[in-house]
Amino acid sequence: MNEIQLHDKHFEVYIPSIDILEKVAALAVSIEKDYQGKNILFLSILNGAFMFSSDLMKAMHSNVEISFIKVSSYHGTNTSGRVDELIGLNTPIKGRDIIILEDIVDTGITIDKVMTLLKAFQANSIAVCSLLYKPSAFQGKEKPNYIGFEIPNDFVVGYGLDYDQLGRNLSSIYQLKK
Repeated sequence: MNEIQLHDKHFEVYIPSIDILEKVAALAVSIEKDYQGKNILFLSILNGAFMFSSDLMKAMHSNVEISFIKVSSYHGTNTSGRVDELIGLNTPIKGRDIIILEDIVDTGITIDKVMTLLKAFQANSIAVCSLLYKPSAFQGKEKPNYIGFEIPNDFVVGYGLDYDQLGRNLSSIYQLKK
């Protein structure tokens, strides 16, 4: 499908699924090189990062663990400007090497909030791995450590990203048609 409709909006393919999977495999190689011999805990941000997290886990050759946290800062196509923690962390992280997995980092509000919360748990290290990064929208404190694709500040859906809860199941990433 080169074009789709979700609710009242039309979208066109922006990043094909094959390109996504190749980038995820490259991210896995980089992470394994940097964290060789370490006890990695992936912390996946739900709902959007579930597909990315699953594919990244499958691409890893070393032992890694995963846990999930749910936060929200989007309503429709706009960020709300605040983060609401919905589901807390239930895995001990003291002394662990944490890699936060995010589908997209745009303003950086979500990542800043999660990192602030995690620092209180005395992790050994905290890094961020994001499939997508919007440098022109970023207002956060720290750029992600691992980035799949840098994209413009356009609205995208697919591969876990949604428009009012639709489109998460798409294997490619689509942008709003102009």
